Amino acid sequence: MATLGMSESDKLAVEAFRRDVVDPSRTSLVIVDFWAEWCGPCKQLTPVIEKVCAEYATKGVKLVKINVDENAFIAAQFRVQSIPTVYAIFQGQPVADLTQARTEGQFKQMFDQLLAQLPIESEDKAQAQEIAPLIAMGEEALAQGEAERALTIFRQIGDMAPDNAEVLSGQIRALVTMGETEQAQAVLDAVPEDVAKEQPIERARAALSLAVDTKPVEDLSGLEARLAADPDDHEARFALAGGHMANGNRDAAADALLDIVARDRDWNEGAARQQLLKVFEAVGLEDPWVSAQRRRLSAILFG
Repeated sequence: MATLGMSESDKLAVEAFRRDVVDPSRTSLVIVDFWAEWCGPCKQLTPVIEKVCAEYATKGVKLVKINVDENAFIAAQFRVQSIPTVYAIFQGQPVADLTQARTEGQFKQMFDQLLAQLPIESEDKAQAQEIAPLIAMGEEALAQGEAERALTIFRQIGDMAPDNAEVLSGQIRALVTMGETEQAQAVLDAVPEDVAKEQPIERARAALSLAVDTKPVEDLSGLEARLAADPDDHEARFALAGGHMANGNRDAAADALLDIVARDRDWNEGAARQQLLKVFEAVGLEDPWVSAQRRRLSAILFG
C-alpha cells in the first residue's frame, strides 16, 4: 500500500498492517478478521475463529483481528462492506474469502484445503521433516523382526511428537509383534480422537485385530487333512489362513483366503474377503505385496 498523501494515522495503520499481516504472510497463512465492537455476529464468530486458529498455529496459521472503526483505511483497501469479513492472506495477497464460514468444521475444512495447496512453513512441517528418517528407521527394524528395537525407536520419537499417527502406529504394531496385545490396546485407546481416524492408526488397529483373532499354531496338519478330504471345507481353510498369518506366513494366508473367495465369495457373509482386506490394512496399503494380492483378488472378483 502506498503511503503518499495519507494522514499520519493512516500511515501508522499501514505500517501496523505490514508488520502484523504482510510480513508474517511471507511464510505463514494469515487470517484477517475484520470486526467491530458493535457487531453482534462478530462477537459470535470470535470464539470460533480464535479456537480454530489456535489449533492450527503449529501448522502455520496466524490470526489478526482488525477493528474497522479504528482502521477504516485498511478496511477500505479491502473493500469491506459488511462485517464480519474474513480473508486468508499469503505472501501479501488475499488467497481466499472465508467470510461465509461460521463453524469450526467449516473453518477447518477451508484451512486444510489452503494448507494443502500453499507452501506454508510451520512447526509441524519442520518436525515432520526432522522425524521422517527416524520413523523410517523404526519401520525398518519392525520389518526385520526387531520389534523391541522398533518399539524403543518409536517411543523415543514419541517424546518429540506424542500425537503423530505414524509414531503411535509404530508403537502399537511393535507391541503386537511382541505379543503384548493388552499394551497395544492401551496405546490405541489413548490415541486422540482426531488422530484415531488417520490411515496409520487404521493399519495398527487392523494388525491388533488380526493378532487378537488369530493365534500361532504349531501343527496345521489337522486342518490340512480336513481340506484334503473336503476342498470345500471353508471353515477349515479360513482357520488355516489364520494359522498361517499368526505364524508369519502371509503368502500362505493370502492363498487360503483367495481360494475361499474363488470357491464361494459369499461364504459366511464374505468373511474371507473381509479378512483379506484386514490383512492388507495391517501390512500397509502402499506395500508392493499388498498391491500384488489386490490384483489377484480383482482377477477373481472381476475376471
